[in-house]
Amino acid sequence: MSNLTILRTYAQTNPAKLPPSVLFSHTTTSLTIYDAFAKGIFHFLILPRVQAPFTVSELSSLRTLLRGDKARAKQLLTALNEDAKTLRKEIEEEMLDRFGFTWGVWTGFHGAPSMEHLHLHVLSDDLCTERMNKKKHYNSFHPKLGFFLDIDEVLSWFDAEDSYFSSMANMDPRKHYEPMLKEDLSCWRCNTSMKNIPTLKAHLQEEFDALAKREKAKIERRRKLEEKAARRETDATE
Repeated sequence: MSNLTILRTYAQTNPAKLPPSVLFSHTTTSLTIYDAFAKGIFHFLILPRVQAPFTVSELSSLRTLLRGDKARAKQLLTALNEDAKTLRKEIEEEMLDRFGFTWGVWTGFHGAPSMEHLHLHVLSDDLCTERMNKKKHYNSFHPKLGFFLDIDEVLSWFDAEDSYFSSMANMDPRKHYEPMLKEDLSCWRCNTSMKNIPTLKAHLQEEFDALAKREKAKIERRRKLEEKAARRETDATE
């Protein structure tokens, strides 16, 4: 089984037959799976299941979907976005349980995906996991380069002029998106230039640790204020 078509295979498989190491959850129209090469502490893929009225070829990528029936494409992407919102809430709950605070979660597509079958990335924005070990990996998720297409941005294309929608739907991935993967490395938070991936990851870890410290301090201050308010209320009723 080719790694390039494994997502398509999953999308055509009865969810009950997928191992728990692969499948996180499913609905009647989609699967949510763990990304096997997670680039964030939390990283999932949401796949539309192959079923009528869509064909395997229509669901090959975002580009093939957008070049088909426009109304059906919007309906499918809107449904995937709703699934992503539900997943995001679950991720944030797990963040609180495991780490004591929440941080950013991104939802979007790659402009030039490396694997067959439409898949929506839902990942935390820490971006310094062991699997984040190549320049192209990082740049493919950098929110300011343009290779990572936020789901809300993609949905906005449907409300734009027909000419703009058509230009985005027919964009040549190799000419437009792939050059972005070769851009110089820079921190997506502070825009600081980085000479290589190890340096970048060390910097991102420092940024993440600083964020964790700030957010936990906020939570602790809020907790103390709530305790103080509760004591005042108790004293007032006695």
